Formats: sequence, structure tokens, C-alpha cells
Amino acid sequence: MARSLAGALLPLLIAVLVAAVILALAGHNPFDVYRLLAIESFGGVKRVAATLAAATPLILTGLATAVAFRAGAFNVGVEGCVFVGGLAAAYVGFTFVGLPAAVLVPFALAASVVIGALWMLLPGVLKARLDVDEVVTTLMLNFIAISLTAYLVNGPLLAPGSANSATPMVDAAARLPKLMPPSTLNAGFLIAIALLVLYWLWDRSTASGFETRIAGLNARFAIASGIDVPMLIIKMMLLSGAIGGIAGGIHALGTVGRFVSGFSPGYGFTGIAVALLGRGSAVGILLAAILFGALATSGATIQLFSDVPIEIVNVLQGMVMIFAVARFGWIFARRRRAA
Repeated sequence: MARSLAGALLPLLIAVLVAAVILALAGHNPFDVYRLLAIESFGGVKRVAATLAAATPLILTGLATAVAFRAGAFNVGVEGCVFVGGLAAAYVGFTFVGLPAAVLVPFALAASVVIGALWMLLPGVLKARLDVDEVVTTLMLNFIAISLTAYLVNGPLLAPGSANSATPMVDAAARLPKLMPPSTLNAGFLIAIALLVLYWLWDRSTASGFETRIAGLNARFAIASGIDVPMLIIKMMLLSGAIGGIAGGIHALGTVGRFVSGFSPGYGFTGIAVALLGRGSAVGILLAAILFGALATSGATIQLFSDVPIEIVNVLQGMVMIFAVARFGWIFARRRRAA
């Protein structure tokens, strides 16, 4: 546990130090900037609620990415799942009006799960059966998902009388209840935490979780051990797509209230950094998502209280992403050899 925590914190520490040098070269006091970032992210109940609301979709997209990683598949198509899942949930939410909330909300979220999973079916089958590079197929599906949803939201699903690229608002019964009004934090955060707990239990306590871990570490050994690795990859790609889809559904029902063009500001791509920084662990994903959520919320307001440009926050985010990919296992290996 200590090694996993250190492996997650080390990239963050290096990113903070490098960003501090950049801040100093730009004429800003790094300590003042970081103090302001901390205050704007966690300095009060409302700010904490805003940070957790921003972290909610990142928890889910990070989890979706990590699930595929565990099976040895590099799924970069979660962003597309967010788009198609969000549109599916919004469509159910504004079409089946009159249903009670206890029926409509699960119905809409189930639609986002199914559509998100189906969106990953083709790249999963191609990877498992024909060894087609899943990075290429899932990346291309992102563009298809964005273009397809843009066509639908500007055409047959455009809200009547609307000049904007948006669907009608979902029915009030389809909205996820808010946890700390008037903030945007909603029940989607609880769903994300519940899925993280299930992921932790699945990884630690089930045969399927163990098999997935073995397949991700060494597919040839897993096959020799009798594990059906191709079918396992398909299942994990479907699960990854389902979680990405529900991330879009929660964003549509809990935050936006409809589907709009440019629905996701890159949640799926940030989820890759969340999964890498969290090293695939449930606790690591949660902490990494909160970190990126904090940077997103504080970056939007920091310009109001200082002369620090928003680009500095973007630089810090980029540094964290860069060092999240780095492997620092050699440090621990050297210590073990020395011991």
C-alpha cells in the first residue's frame, strides 16, 4: 500500500516542483499561487462541493480506462462513450416524460450504460480476435461519436425553436438529485464512489479480478494457464464502455440537464491521466480525480483574484499528465537491492 501511494504521489510532487520553476520564471510566487489554488479548491463547503462535482466524471472515466488497462487493452475511446452515453440518457430523459423519477432515472442511466458498452464492442472484438490495435480503433471512434452526436443534436434531436446545438431539457423527474444545493454536486458522485468500491472488491476478492490482472501482466502466461484472454478482453472493453457511458449519462442528467454540442470538455482523455496517476487502484483513481477536479475549479476562478493566467493551471495539469505516465519503479528496485 505504501509503495502504491508513493508511486502515485511521486509524479505529482515532481510536477509541482517543475511547475513552481515555471511560475518563478514567469514572475509569480509559487507559494502564493499554490495557496490560492488550495483555497479556491477546498476553502469552504461550497468550494469542496464544486471540486467533488468536477471530479465526478473524472472518477468514472478514470475507472473506465483502468478497467481496460487491467486486461492489457489501452482504451483511449472513453471520450466517445461519454458522448454517446450522454446523448442516450438525455434522449430518454426528454422523451419518456411522465414517468416517475424512480423509473425514469434508472431507465436513462441504463440506456447510457448499454449504448456505451455497445460502442466498445467492435474495437474489443477486433482486438481480441484479429489483434487489431485498439488504440487506433478507439481513437477513431472518438471522432465518429463526436461527429454523430453533433449531427443528431443539430438535426433530428434539436430542441424546437432553439438556435443552439442542444436537445430539449430532460424532464424534471430525470434529473439526479443535488447533494449540496445550490452547487452542482449531485447523486452521480455517490454512484461513482459505489462503482469504485465495487471495482476494489472485484479486483481484490474475485477470481475474475485475479484473472484480469494476470492477463494484463502477461497474456501468454494467462493463456497457458487456461484463461480465455480474448473473451476477457472483450468483456473488459464492454465494461469500460459501459462505465464511460454512465459517466456521460450522469453528466447529462446531473449537471447539464440536456445534451449539447461540445458536451464533454475532454473528460475521457483526462480519465487516461487519472488512471495512470492512480496506478489503476481505486484509492489512487479517487485522489487523482479530485486533484484534476480541484485544478479545473480553481483555474476558473484564480484569474479573478490574481494576475495569474489560466494557462499556468493548464501547464500544471499538463505536467501532472506527463509525469503520470513515467515509471518510477527503478527507484524502489534500487532501494531493495541496496537493502
